[in-house]
Amino acid sequence: MAVEIKDLAQVAADLQEQKERGDTVDFKMVTFSLAGKDYGVDIMNVKEIAKADKFTFVPNAASFVRGVYNLRGDIIPIIDLRTFFHVPTDIKNDGLENMLILHIEDRVYGTIVDKIDKVVGINTEAIQPPHPIFGDINIKFISGVVEKEGDLYIILDVVRIFSQNKEEDKARAQADDGAGSTFYAAPQAAAAPAAAPAQPEASESDFNFVRDGLGTLKHFYASALNNEWLTRRFSEWTAMRSGADIQLHNANDGDEFLATFYSPDTGAFWSDEYAYNVKGMLPDMPSNNIQVWNLGCGKGYETFSLACILKSRYPQAHLKIWANDNDIMAISSAANMIYDLDEVPEYARSLMVKGKNGYSFNQEIKEAVVFEYHDVLNGNQIPQVDIIIVRDLLSFVTVQDQERLIAEFAEKLKKRGVIFVGRNEQLPTDDWQPLAKDPISAFIRN
Repeated sequence: MAVEIKDLAQVAADLQEQKERGDTVDFKMVTFSLAGKDYGVDIMNVKEIAKADKFTFVPNAASFVRGVYNLRGDIIPIIDLRTFFHVPTDIKNDGLENMLILHIEDRVYGTIVDKIDKVVGINTEAIQPPHPIFGDINIKFISGVVEKEGDLYIILDVVRIFSQNKEEDKARAQADDGAGSTFYAAPQAAAAPAAAPAQPEASESDFNFVRDGLGTLKHFYASALNNEWLTRRFSEWTAMRSGADIQLHNANDGDEFLATFYSPDTGAFWSDEYAYNVKGMLPDMPSNNIQVWNLGCGKGYETFSLACILKSRYPQAHLKIWANDNDIMAISSAANMIYDLDEVPEYARSLMVKGKNGYSFNQEIKEAVVFEYHDVLNGNQIPQVDIIIVRDLLSFVTVQDQERLIAEFAEKLKKRGVIFVGRNEQLPTDDWQPLAKDPISAFIRN
């Protein structure tokens, strides 16, 4: 019986120790809300709390940058966390926005939130690891979650959020034309075509001049991504020129050389045949919430084609497509395009409605798509997605940016998700498993 009493006493002591440990506050956070969810940031990163409006617009800034603000003589950038995380925006009737002024390393930022709540003290041992279930925010920006007095708080890693942009700026500043990059694979010299044996064999220097000319004239950058097509095209090019100068002298030469590079139906609705092939590549999804990132969407032909295919493949799913492009004129008109029914492929017609000026997509399809002006090189706040569409875009950024974006795609793509690159682009097979090559180039992450 004595042993039993001792064990109970030990249990009571352990419980008291746990309570005392739980009552110990060694971490304080300022809490706030975004779209009805509660968040917190380390109070050590909070400089002050403010309300403000009349931000000064900054041309060509990322979509989540509201502008700059004069904070007692200091000009600071203002980041709208709602836009940053793609959550609904609560517009204030009086124009004033709630702001947390954050001090990150040696910089100061203003961040707009829906509502600032209070300071909450917790014990760090109560913080749990982050999990993707906590909202649409990319898990890499969450340092943990904690429950306090019945409220669940998502703790943001603001140092990582704001430091990443500095790292990307540094990487782009160091980017060159790809020389010396580990991702670059120099092709072998193309042999002279059999149809014209009298012509001299094209040299490696000839190939290098053409390759460099594409970078200068058309911002097309040779790498392992497109090397197979480039080598084959160079062989065709030397045969076509039949003894003439094979070098590229102007943008028209560059356009002619690249004529066979682009994926089918670029800048147009995807044909019934191409749509059928894409649909056949789409896997079964573990969830009915399907999220897609469409880069380089232009006027939306590709995006709406994709939305119709997804609706056919996953009829019960809730679709969300983030469609981005850095052509502000194209992206601004994409959502409200009107079409003649004759130009719409058969698979999409049942999802259209007739108006007085022509046909447009029905409300369900329109609500599935978010068109945003965005440069893919200026930081990407898209959450993890099931599908990425990035046809032909990667070949038109520097090799260093190709590497960086491919790594980011791997991070943002959910397990067994699918990425569609250009018809003549190839992801590194050590990391990606090919699903199809022609006319579609699709991969999943190994």
